Amino acid sequence: MTNNAYATVFPGQGSQSIGMMNELAESYPQVKACCDEASSVLNYDLWDIVCNGPEEKLNSTEITQPALLVAGVATWNIWSEKALNKPALLAGHSLGEYTALVNAGVMTFSDAVALVAERGRCMQQAVKAGEGAMAAILGLDDEQIVSLCDDISGEQLVSAANYNSPGQVVIAGNREAIDKAIEAAKAAGAKRAILLPVSVPSHCMLMKPAAEKFAESLNQVSFNDAEIPIVQNVDAVARTSATEIKPYLLEQLYKPVLWVEVIRSIQNNAITTIVECGPGKVLTGLNKRIDRSLELHCIHDQASLTKALERD
Repeated sequence: MTNNAYATVFPGQGSQSIGMMNELAESYPQVKACCDEASSVLNYDLWDIVCNGPEEKLNSTEITQPALLVAGVATWNIWSEKALNKPALLAGHSLGEYTALVNAGVMTFSDAVALVAERGRCMQQAVKAGEGAMAAILGLDDEQIVSLCDDISGEQLVSAANYNSPGQVVIAGNREAIDKAIEAAKAAGAKRAILLPVSVPSHCMLMKPAAEKFAESLNQVSFNDAEIPIVQNVDAVARTSATEIKPYLLEQLYKPVLWVEVIRSIQNNAITTIVECGPGKVLTGLNKRIDRSLELHCIHDQASLTKALERD
């Protein structure tokens, strides 16, 4: 890469697809090894679900989260063996923050697999299926979206959940309030306002009970200081201290993901190159919209890996 200093980022839910790791698995045995280790923790065949579906099963939150963790860690392992230098910073979008934690040595892979599966279960149990929702709003300012959410929220809650890029914000809350917010956004001139195919309203106050329950599991896991600083979702601050990192993982469940600020924080460390490790290229697309001057690479198959290494 043209700039030796770079950051690595890891995607969250929404990047999964059936067969997402097949091509890398053909050349790199560590992909299947990673999945086998996760399967032994989970007591089901994760690789079979990732390869064969069905889609609704892979998209179930408690399965999606370990599947994406495996994909991100396996891809990182392949990249790390071949890259000439380590990244200066790590970050992950929502669930991807746990991938960053594993790769920074904060927790073991097996602990993280069990933890994110439990995270998914806690989230699913916090809001009954059909009662919560998320929607993407494109083409409005952040302030407009916050304002219209505030106007709608009462007994039914809706708020900004992901500040993904300028002009793209995801909202979360009760289904009825989300439907009203979609109509209000369209009336305010949004280019698009669409319901997302998710069963859990992540990163809003409806997840506060999930955070309280998840704390029991989180507090049982042994944390180490990070070998590489991690820029966290909740406030876009880079941390290495285990004791400082942990509380923000609970807050992350019910507070918005400040992805734009995460990328700005990376840039403030004189980093202009970002490598995405994991399935798809969702974060690379967001990062391009945040700042087109960034040098961006997404590693999800052999061709993209080769291309990134050519710039190393």
